Amino acid sequence: MNAHGSTATATAAETGTEAAVRTLPQILLEQARRRPTEVAQREKDFGLWRPYTWSEVVSQVRNLALGLRELGLRRGETVGIIGENEVEHFWTEYAVQALGGKVVSMYPDLTSEEAKFLLEDSEAVVVVAEDQEQVDKILEILDELPAVRAVVYWDDRGMWAYRDARLRTLQQVQAAGEKVHEAQPELFESIVGEGDPGDVAVLSYTSGTTGRPKGVVTTHRMLLDNAYRVLDAIPLKPGSEYLSYISPAWATEQIFGVTMGLVVPFVLNFPEEPETVRENIRELAVDALVFSPRQWESLAASVQGKMAEAGRVRRAIYGWGLKAGHTYKVARLEGRQPGVLARLNHALAHRVVLRPVLDQLGLIKARFAVSGGSSMAPDVFRFFHALGVPLRNIYGTSEMGLFTLHQGDTYNVETVGHWMKTRPAIGPPLESRISEEGELQVRGGAGFSGYYNQPEKSAAKYTPDGWFQTGDAVTVTDDGELVFLERLEDMRRLATGVPFPPQFIEIRLRFSPYIRDVMVLGDETRDFVAALVNIDGEMIGNWAEERGIGYTTFQDLSQKPQVRELIRREIDRISELLPEGSRVRRFINLPKELDADEGELTRTRKLRRDFLEVRYKDLIEGIYDGSSTVDVEIPITYQDGRKGVLRAKTVATDVDQPVPGGEEVR
Repeated sequence: MNAHGSTATATAAETGTEAAVRTLPQILLEQARRRPTEVAQREKDFGLWRPYTWSEVVSQVRNLALGLRELGLRRGETVGIIGENEVEHFWTEYAVQALGGKVVSMYPDLTSEEAKFLLEDSEAVVVVAEDQEQVDKILEILDELPAVRAVVYWDDRGMWAYRDARLRTLQQVQAAGEKVHEAQPELFESIVGEGDPGDVAVLSYTSGTTGRPKGVVTTHRMLLDNAYRVLDAIPLKPGSEYLSYISPAWATEQIFGVTMGLVVPFVLNFPEEPETVRENIRELAVDALVFSPRQWESLAASVQGKMAEAGRVRRAIYGWGLKAGHTYKVARLEGRQPGVLARLNHALAHRVVLRPVLDQLGLIKARFAVSGGSSMAPDVFRFFHALGVPLRNIYGTSEMGLFTLHQGDTYNVETVGHWMKTRPAIGPPLESRISEEGELQVRGGAGFSGYYNQPEKSAAKYTPDGWFQTGDAVTVTDDGELVFLERLEDMRRLATGVPFPPQFIEIRLRFSPYIRDVMVLGDETRDFVAALVNIDGEMIGNWAEERGIGYTTFQDLSQKPQVRELIRREIDRISELLPEGSRVRRFINLPKELDADEGELTRTRKLRRDFLEVRYKDLIEGIYDGSSTVDVEIPITYQDGRKGVLRAKTVATDVDQPVPGGEEVR
């Protein structure tokens, strides 16, 4: 058993004193008193960045809170929020919490049925939606949600003819709240003052990889516990520029954007559109950002892909610069001191290659770059460190919060870091142990408050002696860094008796710029590891066009012999880094992209493995019975909601044999 707690001193987070265990709205008011004219938030609209000072944010939140109160919202009730990361999304969250309510943030790409489940399960009484698209989703199911009293929306474009009596614009709600404030100027602060750190702030729903999502009860104390764990490990400067991109529906953004945005405090920046995130990052040159592993992998793959398609001279210069960065930065990361020649080489490479790449990515000032949510290939970490981005892994669970983080300047990228600490004012020290089955078990901190309205499932997460069961298989290095191996339920063993970790293999294969997603196959009935590959249509489409390889659809492109040979070589190259028994022997390129709307992925793009194994049963059987081609019929849903069937002929490919007709690959 290991204890990870000790008394922690205050950091650059100015509200981070031992006594500062309060609600988020109470911290918001305190920050507005301390720095009323400083910029708190910034959004881009119509090509211009619009700043909001702390006092302006408080006014927006206050008027919205009092307006929601006029709609009948009371302490303890739930408000659902669906929309992109915009200032109104965050204002709504703080406003609801100011009244003692709780929020459930929903991914903007949820279907109506998925939203219905979350709103029913959370017992939401008000829904706040971004725009016409989101309002239409809610109106489609509203008559089946008798508890919902009102639907509020903040972008009214295209909605002037809507007449449902339950609809309100956010501006109307705020106007009603402003009138209340004019009549009772002390009311808002009085209500906020009644809040308690133990109040429920958020219901953060699990990803639902193995069943229905469960609402994790998250208190203000829990959010602050996690924010302080991070800040005591890596102090951050007040006023640091942070880009809020990952959805608040994910518990990680509740900690970083919603909570640390107040505690540090950050300047919270909101992108104009999801499609303009990279452009917005370039404009801002952010100090801090948090991406999921898939987003970091995609960013790395895009850089690698562009360089792979560059001319021979540019490709050689880029390769030299990256190697120089790797020699210098990765050596320092691993605790080795680079020699004089390596330092000089890196200085030149930084000026000629690395700095321009960082400028293009908008990461030239990034000092706090975090990957969280699932595992990521060590090569991705080394790639960003070679560029000069100090990318760190963070690890935890929705239920118990963040446990470990890469800390300091030297750490092992094969791990998820050292343990962080809970402040004594918040809860007992974090402690961990590893069971005989290899499962990480944890206790301490603010603790797990349970799944909403599910006492039996909540109790089942604990051992008889009171330890929380994470369900994760882990080991610990000699210097105390935690190594995440796999979800216990996902560990596999072949018929030969050889064990293998599917996710471990998948994250390494996804480092290829040509592989968007992959599901590794194999179990006690199979003799070898295989894979279903979701090619990156954009990258491979560009690759094919530059080589004069014609194609009509994604389905056609995926089965081209040249594309299958390209993927075969990628798998063969990456497999050299894997143990012999874990190497992929056969694969099929999927004829369609994996889609969360089809139930194939969670909203955080995690594989729904059980569902996929049933849906693609014919492809899997074809891989293992030695078939050269497999005909498949896949039910699909078009963007307009129509149902259909995709009929495709797929080709099974052996990794150890060149693909006939694929000789054009170079």
